[in-house]
Amino acid sequence: MAQRIDGKLISQQIKDELKEEVKRLEAQGRHACLAVVQVGDDPASTVYVRNKKKACAYIGIESRAYELPESTTEEELVKLVEDLNADVSVNGILVQLPLPEHIDEDRIIRTISPDKDVDGFHPVSVGRLWIGEKGFLSCTPAGIIQLLKRSEISIEGKECVIIGRSNIVGKPMAALMLRENATVTVAHSRTKNLKEIAKRADILIVAVGKERLITADYVKEGAVVIDVGMHRDADNHLCGDVDFDSVEPAVSAITPVPGGVGPMTIAMLMNNCVETIR
Repeated sequence: MAQRIDGKLISQQIKDELKEEVKRLEAQGRHACLAVVQVGDDPASTVYVRNKKKACAYIGIESRAYELPESTTEEELVKLVEDLNADVSVNGILVQLPLPEHIDEDRIIRTISPDKDVDGFHPVSVGRLWIGEKGFLSCTPAGIIQLLKRSEISIEGKECVIIGRSNIVGKPMAALMLRENATVTVAHSRTKNLKEIAKRADILIVAVGKERLITADYVKEGAVVIDVGMHRDADNHLCGDVDFDSVEPAVSAITPVPGGVGPMTIAMLMNNCVETIR
């Protein structure tokens, strides 16, 4: 039977480790503060922001909430971010996405100082990742690396196929797997022979945003499958990009949805916040 990679358990381990480290750093006079900015009242964003605040409280990181109305202009948001950049008491800045349509997300991301960019989205953060310099890592890909390592799954020398090329998951995931000495293929919506390419993978990472796209005939027997997707099916059940029931019997390890990759994203955000004062 396949090993179910428990993201809830591993994320809790990381948060407990960070809690102890924050205590140690506090004793040295180092204090972490995360500014969380939300524009509008998108229900999913509100849940994410609440979970981030709870994680900060658990670990011992100060969080400051800036909850702005939907009508906030782009210039007003830029001004707030610039003020937070200049505020020496703020170590990390997180602007919850998506933003209202009238605000240019790329401009806001670029306005955040790379030294406070705990999401790892700024072009400077992305560049540091690709050339191997120290910097903030994209939280979901960094969480996947921790899932693999803490589940004692070897990465070095393995063939890794990533399905999806987004700036948030697919591309930074490729960089991190290369850093861990995997051989990496990035597949996407225009890839021909996707099934054959996926079946080569020792480690298959799926981040395509399509409900249960990957079935058993996409996976090699004994592969490790990481499912980044999150959907609600016709019966209102949570599911991923992978058809878990058909794939699980064929693989050696797999992440469930929910309880796999999801909890790791906030854990690694907290890690980036602590990184600001290490």
